[in-house]
Amino acid sequence: MRALVLEANGQLVYHADRPIPPAPTVGLGVENTVLVRVAACGVCGSDIPRAFDGGAYHYPLVLGHEFSGVVETDGLTRKKGDRVAIFPLIPKPGEKAFDTGDYAQTKHYDYFGSRRDGGMGEFVIVPERNLLPVPAHVPLLHAACTEPAAVALHGVRKMRVQAGDDAAVFGAGPIGNLVAQWLKISGCARVFVVDVDQRKLDLVAALGCIPVNPKSGGDAVKQILDATGGEGVQRVVEAVGHPTTFLQATQVAAAFGEVVFMGNIHGEFKIGEKDFSSILRRELTIYGTWNSKVVPLGTDDWSNVLKFMDRGLHIAPMISDTPTLENGAEIMASIHGRKAWHHKVIFKVSPDLCG
Repeated sequence: MRALVLEANGQLVYHADRPIPPAPTVGLGVENTVLVRVAACGVCGSDIPRAFDGGAYHYPLVLGHEFSGVVETDGLTRKKGDRVAIFPLIPKPGEKAFDTGDYAQTKHYDYFGSRRDGGMGEFVIVPERNLLPVPAHVPLLHAACTEPAAVALHGVRKMRVQAGDDAAVFGAGPIGNLVAQWLKISGCARVFVVDVDQRKLDLVAALGCIPVNPKSGGDAVKQILDATGGEGVQRVVEAVGHPTTFLQATQVAAAFGEVVFMGNIHGEFKIGEKDFSSILRRELTIYGTWNSKVVPLGTDDWSNVLKFMDRGLHIAPMISDTPTLENGAEIMASIHGRKAWHHKVIFKVSPDLCG
């Protein structure tokens, strides 16, 4: 099969004849697996340090955990030709968190694109229970964004969002963009989005959000507090992963507000006495969030993403690049070295399936 293979740290090589990876050996429903031909695979921010900063579990490795495809072999519940999105985490039964469906909180699991070969290859063998049907109106190119959209929704669902709330999102990258959209869908009246990249802010502004650029408008906290009459906002999501924005997220929250820490932090988060006391006095609620859930089926994160995708949840405006695997090494290096502007990069692994 065709695949973009991480052969060593920083060494991505296109292969035209890599063998199809074997089926998972542990997990839920592994006895019922099907072959999936990958249509499209998104590049996650975590793929870059995994590829270039020694973050891989092993080599060689086919990256990619944000992907969609078409079933190639009949199974018990999925049939040849089914269009699917792939939940990348393969849980292992036997842990308490497994019994509650909190698979991301288990200690022993497999994972496409990190612990095993993933979606930047033409074929994968997937447990049927990891496959969710893609609605007919959703292109498979867009369906590759189901995973990040579910991560964003999972974080927003931590909070008790009410119609008319004001909200703030730190970070206008793909995850921040999706978070902002979910907050709007959930009924927030105003959603402030903070970033220093004006092109990303222009995208969220087109979706009805309020852009906040510290480079052009000054201190982001002051801008949001001024816009809310000094009260702050009821719901806040940090989607950058920087110590400064973690602190700023708490500073813009209104009394009794809720803050979700979503960004995977780089650096050390420190908080002084004054800011910590302010958190206590305002009685803020702070949540951590990680990954997403596929249970209970029907009301889970992934099912809801697919209900809203391209019907209120807008994917197309985020997509900046749609390379093929053949030029994958070049564009991954460009993302890592910031040689060009990229927003959401989605590989057309099988261009004929992407429409």
